[in-house]
Amino acid sequence: MNSEKSVLILGANSDVAKECVKLYLQKNFRVMMASRNLKSMEDFIKENHLDSNKIDLLYFDAVDFVSHQKFYTELPFKPNVVLYSAGFLVQNENAFQDFEKTLTMMHTNYSGAVSILNIIAFDKSNKNLERIIGLSSLSGVRGRKSNFVYGSTKSAFTTYLAGLRQELSPRNIMVNVFVLGYIRSKINGGLQLNQSLMMEPDYVAGEIVNVGNPFVNVPNFKWKAIYNILKILPESLVAKLP
Repeated sequence: MNSEKSVLILGANSDVAKECVKLYLQKNFRVMMASRNLKSMEDFIKENHLDSNKIDLLYFDAVDFVSHQKFYTELPFKPNVVLYSAGFLVQNENAFQDFEKTLTMMHTNYSGAVSILNIIAFDKSNKNLERIIGLSSLSGVRGRKSNFVYGSTKSAFTTYLAGLRQELSPRNIMVNVFVLGYIRSKINGGLQLNQSLMMEPDYVAGEIVNVGNPFVNVPNFKWKAIYNILKILPESLVAKLP
């Protein structure tokens, strides 16, 4: 039996996920990087001189639901920790016009997550599973006219994780959600965002890898304040936000 702890990172090609890989390796985890873009992950390992003997590269497509059971069954290790960081963003103006891209966003951010995490969470033969972490967004806290289509996918994901935490509690499996603000990453490339609120991927990764017991985690004190205000703001004021 393998005594080494392992982490499965779904959507491992994101900037934050790649920083998590580095930190999990430092904590002596075996890392399974799962994404559609195998070449990008290979380049990342080489460029950062990471120990390829401690990393497994796996092809994973969040929106190919029928492949998820086979993907999980064929994992080289049953994970101790699972991080779902796959994400896809379509701005509202495009979401209104192109439902195919909108559906991809819904499937990547929510449906695909539910599909694979259900398979992982309810495999009771995996006695290793300790924690499931999902990356959500401040956009899902309240519906706002500038990004409510994207925000709705993140809100749904957060709600799913909240229920999953309750479901897995008797098995002592922890579930955490990260409600994230702006990150200097490729998913936000080209967007006009407040630079004073930007977080670096390595900072966010450090918060993720070292997460504790709280269900909701909001890195950065500025974003914590924004999160708390959004939660209590009257609907009449939310409607005036961009």
